[in-house]
Amino acid sequence: MDSVTLKQIMSLVEEARTIIVSSTDENGYPNTKQMFKKVHEGLTKFWFSTNTSSIRTRQFLVNSKACLYFAGKSNGLMLIGDMKVCQDHESRRMLWTEGDEKYYSLGVDDPDYCVYEFNSISGNYYYNLEKHLFTIEELNNQRKSLKE
Repeated sequence: MDSVTLKQIMSLVEEARTIIVSSTDENGYPNTKQMFKKVHEGLTKFWFSTNTSSIRTRQFLVNSKACLYFAGKSNGLMLIGDMKVCQDHESRRMLWTEGDEKYYSLGVDDPDYCVYEFNSISGNYYYNLEKHLFTIEELNNQRKSLKE
């Protein structure tokens, strides 16, 4: 993948306010929800906050396979990987912001507050009629070599 394409991908991720997140239900069908982008490390890891009692949380606890999709005007990025449901204090504190108490009245340790940690495995970047398939490992190696 060339550096221009990599810059386009990173721009799409940085500009996204929301991300489409997909899980799999108990019958093997995809379930999709739009979530606010919170924190991420490049294309490797993404974190979201949500309700422990949500349908998606129950699904990810049974099947961690997940998909993220970033939609641009003429481009899109799909990432596949695994979603971990985190209920530890440190993960919750990382995403907690002032005002969250209106959703989680018991604060950062509210039992109905949890964090998702998505770990990317591979991706597919679409731009016009071009497709760029990549693994996260290949992409990270390429990014390192471009910096050197």
